[in-house]
Amino acid sequence: MPKAPVIVITGTPGTGKSTHAALLAEESPIPLQHINVGDWVKERQLHEGYDPDWQSYTVDEDKLLDELEPLASAGGIILDWHTCDLFPERWPDLVVVLRCNHTQLWDRLEKRAYPLKKIQENNEAEIMQVVLDEARASYPEEIVVELQSEGMDDLQANVKRIIDWIETWRKEHSFDDKSAS
Repeated sequence: MPKAPVIVITGTPGTGKSTHAALLAEESPIPLQHINVGDWVKERQLHEGYDPDWQSYTVDEDKLLDELEPLASAGGIILDWHTCDLFPERWPDLVVVLRCNHTQLWDRLEKRAYPLKKIQENNEAEIMQVVLDEARASYPEEIVVELQSEGMDDLQANVKRIIDWIETWRKEHSFDDKSAS
């Protein structure tokens, strides 16, 4: 019996990863556990400390990967994080890179009260398509999908597109989620 898929939803902070992942987990035709990797890092102490300048934790990548390995091996998860290249190539079945107009992204990050240098760095990363390039360099081309994420219409269309992908994947892998759970 094949395992359920592993879906990575990634993108620059502010592109809508958590919103997409939560809605996908809710609407998916097969059970998928949404894992907000940033929250896991904090909750499970998978970090080396807090960096007050960047207002974020310095992730202990080895601890994080050790913690996620059994879940990725079992499948049926959505990994939601601002980067993806540290996940082993064997984990994801689909990598969704969310993109957003940099002006809109700037506004979103300001609303989160990010420090100016963090807004600037993330905005530059979006303009330079850093996350997309990392995904393309880390995984097979056919599993990396770039989607725009600028409003509710995009959110709904993107989740529908991923659900369509899940349905196709399910047929191709003869996946029966009732016997897999």
